[in-house]
Amino acid sequence: MKIESVKIFVSCPDRNFVTIKITSDEGVYGLGDATLNGRELAVATYIEEYCIPSLIGRDPFDTEDIWQYFYKGVYWRRGAVNMAAIGAIDIALWDLKAKALKVPLYQLLGGKSRQQVLTYCHAQGKTLPETMDAIRQKAELGYQAIRVQSGVPGMKSIYGIAKSSKGYEPAIKGNVPAEECWDTNKYLNFAPKLFAAVRKDFGEDLHFLHDSHHRLSPNEAARLAKELEPFHLFWMEDAVRGELQEAYRHIRKNSTTPLAIGEVFNTIYDCQTFITEQLVDYLRMSVPHTGGFTHMKKIAALAETYLVNMAPHGPSDISPIGIAANLHFSISINNFGIMEYMGHSDLTNEVFPHGYVLKEGSLYLDETPGLGVEYNEKLAEKYAYEKAFLPVNRKEDGTMFDW
Repeated sequence: MKIESVKIFVSCPDRNFVTIKITSDEGVYGLGDATLNGRELAVATYIEEYCIPSLIGRDPFDTEDIWQYFYKGVYWRRGAVNMAAIGAIDIALWDLKAKALKVPLYQLLGGKSRQQVLTYCHAQGKTLPETMDAIRQKAELGYQAIRVQSGVPGMKSIYGIAKSSKGYEPAIKGNVPAEECWDTNKYLNFAPKLFAAVRKDFGEDLHFLHDSHHRLSPNEAARLAKELEPFHLFWMEDAVRGELQEAYRHIRKNSTTPLAIGEVFNTIYDCQTFITEQLVDYLRMSVPHTGGFTHMKKIAALAETYLVNMAPHGPSDISPIGIAANLHFSISINNFGIMEYMGHSDLTNEVFPHGYVLKEGSLYLDETPGLGVEYNEKLAEKYAYEKAFLPVNRKEDGTMFDW
């Protein structure tokens, strides 16, 4: 079997997605998710111009060698665009292999380690009462784990809060990114009050998570983690930006609140110290953005050795192909913790029909060979790419800050 053709599709069924389709000379094809929110065309062009010529004629079963070729064969290694491209190719090849062998993809990864994949959803509001109502609605739907974000008194905008009733969508259409404003002191003073109210109303049975979105210093993060200890969070996420992995030593020394990080990581080298020093409890790397199954399995194996669990990033800016990839990965490894799942619009689900289903806060795979996701090319053609960006963030005095 040889790779005969590779196609790239960029479409916008409610939001932008980049999809790759690799077809063999026997007519078997695999799909991959190459979406990188706000930089979609960069990945699409990279694959089109630099990867496709090197794929034609290769044996699609040689996933390890093909992965190493695109990683080691490029002098400028790592990086979001490069690794998203490699991830999309790798996912499509594994999908193709599983279809050729007529088995669901997880069977090639070691089979099932569990019957269902626990997920967490998002509950958010502009005010504390709105947030409490949102939590109640999610709990009534059967979710056992809920990420809680709330507007902060005195701040006009804050990460995780929807601007409309349609739900949270940070990517804003236009030619330049929108700008948001941030005040760390107001946030630090409010966050413990938020979770005191949440635990008072909802008790101890539900798992609650929170995302600081890389906006704290190590000392600020240690303070917040310590103050949140009485409320028994499932985790505090992205407390400090992860470029300096050693910064988390200070948080660890000062708090027992579980820590999570990793949604913007794309190689094992981004998390090596986090794992080997047990500085976090959960790694939030996703299969599409971290080089696909070939690389993620190696990260999970190293993490398992140090008792760190995997918790894949699953936002709505990963297509159902990417979500399915996360699911097959999560159901197959032993050291799985939880998976984020924001879901998709009805239109997106029409373009990407799939077999996985959500029941009472957990996702279930069917037994369809491969990933269990298709791509409706004709329908997708109706929805052309629309440029959109994630916001940028400044402090109240105008200093450029982390978003």
